[in-house]
Amino acid sequence: MAFTPLHDRVLVARVESDEKTAGGLIIPDSAKEKPAEGMVVAVGAGAKDEAGNRIAMDVKEGDKVLFGKWSGTEVTVDGKELLIMKESDIMGIIA
Repeated sequence: MAFTPLHDRVLVARVESDEKTAGGLIIPDSAKEKPAEGMVVAVGAGAKDEAGNRIAMDVKEGDKVLFGKWSGTEVTVDGKELLIMKESDIMGIIA
């Protein structure tokens, strides 16, 4: 990967949602909502506190996370559509 986020930023790849409903109906692309979960691709070193000490990141590469619907900025890195967001935009890690 040719991109490393800075400070408390996280690079996330969206997880594709199912194309069918539980009842078996096929959902067209125009009706799909963008999924609000993804896999962490890269993380920054962490923000600094007032004393200049690094604050450790709670997420790491490979974590499956849940984030807000409007969180992050869409970017293209190495031909892949990804999101870059602050760690605080992530609501939690999916086990």
